[in-house]
Amino acid sequence: MKRLLYAAALPVVLVAVWWVVSAYAQSFFWPPLPSVIKAFPATWTADRLVNDVLPSLARLAIGYMIALVGGVALGVAIGSNRTLRAMAEPVLEFFRAIPPPVLIPVIALFAGYTGWTNKVITIALGCLWPILLNTVDGVRSVDEVLRDTARSYRLGPAARLQHVVLRGASPRIVTGARQALSIGVILMVISELFGANRGLGASIVQFQRGFQVPEMWTGIILLGLLGVVLSVLFRLVENRTLAWYHGQRQSERKG
Repeated sequence: MKRLLYAAALPVVLVAVWWVVSAYAQSFFWPPLPSVIKAFPATWTADRLVNDVLPSLARLAIGYMIALVGGVALGVAIGSNRTLRAMAEPVLEFFRAIPPPVLIPVIALFAGYTGWTNKVITIALGCLWPILLNTVDGVRSVDEVLRDTARSYRLGPAARLQHVVLRGASPRIVTGARQALSIGVILMVISELFGANRGLGASIVQFQRGFQVPEMWTGIILLGLLGVVLSVLFRLVENRTLAWYHGQRQSERKG
């Protein structure tokens, strides 16, 4: 309860400040917060949630899962093989320096930008690199003593991969997955600004172009709320997946 109060304190203060400041605003583009809240239920009806928000989240989930599976698989292969790592490192560093939104016009140029496929590809490619790079670093950081011990006990390749490599690299993998989730949400919205007439990002742009400013702000608020929900869900999965790691860290601090 104490942590929940701490987490809610700053949002409550920010909303109160927004309420007071916007109440006296004269700008058309900065409507009072009560007007935005009043427009929320009328804007995000069940039909719009089904036809705009859910497809956006579905594209995010598909692209993110593709990046997660592909990034971990490639990261384990590259991190476990010194020769392959030496060959792939320049290419990885090259793509690491490219901002993910730059991929959108490139994909649109070669494959068009209508339908789900190209948006999912954009999200997957943007989310791939933090997962891949963190997985490579995590696999490289696995203690060699653990590897040698596993070989001494004659654990098979599959058992070593599951219990030594993936478990040892899992804190870094989770870090990359957390970074990729933030990038995926950004790309989910940006990808819908090109050649899309449905979706959360497309709806926000349509409100802006139609000078429906309160409705535009409701879309931005909804996007922020979705980000908070995704962050909480990720934290729950992380706590369950890395329970052993957090317990180890706490025991080390007490020791």
